[in-house]
Amino acid sequence: MTDVILVVNSGSSSLKFALYPVVHDESPLVTGKVEGIGRKPVLTACMGGESLSVTNPFTNIPQDATHEWLISNLLERLYSRYTVFNLVAAGHRVVHGGSEFTKPVLIDDEVLEKLIQLIPLAPLHQSHCLKAIESIAKISPELPQVACFDTSFHHTQNRLERLFGLPREYSEEGLIRYGFHGLSYEYIAGILPKYLSKQANGRVIVAHLGNGASLCAMKDRRSIASSMGFSTLDGLIMGTRCGSLDAGVVLHLLQQNKMSLNEVEHLLYKKSGLLGVSGISNNMQVLEESSDPKAKEALELFCYRIVREIGALTAVLGGLDALVFTAGIGENSVQVRRIVCDSLSWLGISLNTDANEAGLNTISDMESNVGVHVIPTDEQAIIAKFTCKITCS
Repeated sequence: MTDVILVVNSGSSSLKFALYPVVHDESPLVTGKVEGIGRKPVLTACMGGESLSVTNPFTNIPQDATHEWLISNLLERLYSRYTVFNLVAAGHRVVHGGSEFTKPVLIDDEVLEKLIQLIPLAPLHQSHCLKAIESIAKISPELPQVACFDTSFHHTQNRLERLFGLPREYSEEGLIRYGFHGLSYEYIAGILPKYLSKQANGRVIVAHLGNGASLCAMKDRRSIASSMGFSTLDGLIMGTRCGSLDAGVVLHLLQQNKMSLNEVEHLLYKKSGLLGVSGISNNMQVLEESSDPKAKEALELFCYRIVREIGALTAVLGGLDALVFTAGIGENSVQVRRIVCDSLSWLGISLNTDANEAGLNTISDMESNVGVHVIPTDEQAIIAKFTCKITCS
């Protein structure tokens, strides 16, 4: 029987999971995800490289299946059907750790209560993470669970990077810049020496470009600055999120357009970004293949904002030694990488066209003053690593 760790990444309409052996640096034994929760849930899963049928490990997913139902069904299948696995712990991606949680932590009642109190800081994300934790605790109360935070990697940023120009009492209440995608950045930081050698500890900007997108400036593989701030709305344009926005726009929507708070929230999180600008899709591949000029403009705006933010982060770092692309768009979009790098030629970036089109790990040419790399991220692997470190030692 193989001892395994269950890794859970619970989003507002999705649930990703994986089983990792309690052996350092091994690949997952089972991976899967359910998308369309609350609408029409669809499961894809893989075991040992082979696709699993839609009824395995879940059986007949109801249209109104909740996160709790999915977690319960998953554990039931693990305990009854996959008897070759011995579940020893569960690790969770938790979006917000506030100012207190600066590293992964073993979850108990006190920790859970503190995480519940952080829901107002990430109302669209935090509650779904906690539902998964509570569901597992209800079914397997003795199973150790570990919370791994998307904010914790950025706690190395200095105070000036984190402050807003608001009255001090609001900062003391927690209205500061936190930064997100920290698990992805922590994974990349851990493997940078493998790809960058001596440059790994230099001035590096990592571009996590997916449906959610952000940038992180690193020095000595620690977070110095990031494009996301108080919420996951900040910074770059994303799939359906607006990115940085003049606060006056929100006031205008509330006062002049007479929109409700819920309507504004839905607009900024769900109807903006690539989807809103293009009016076509939040999928970058769809936009790249479209002949519609609005799709082209959405793509160009996405890249323009990346270039602009890289310029700002380069100033904070005092120069740039390496640029890393990661996540879905960063790892797969030849066009986005090309547009961004061509626009950064003033930094001395020179792209190797063939390497970029082939998606090689290094896509800069020999004359480039800045190394440009494509490195796959793996948030689930870093969660498994932290969970094992805390529960299996």
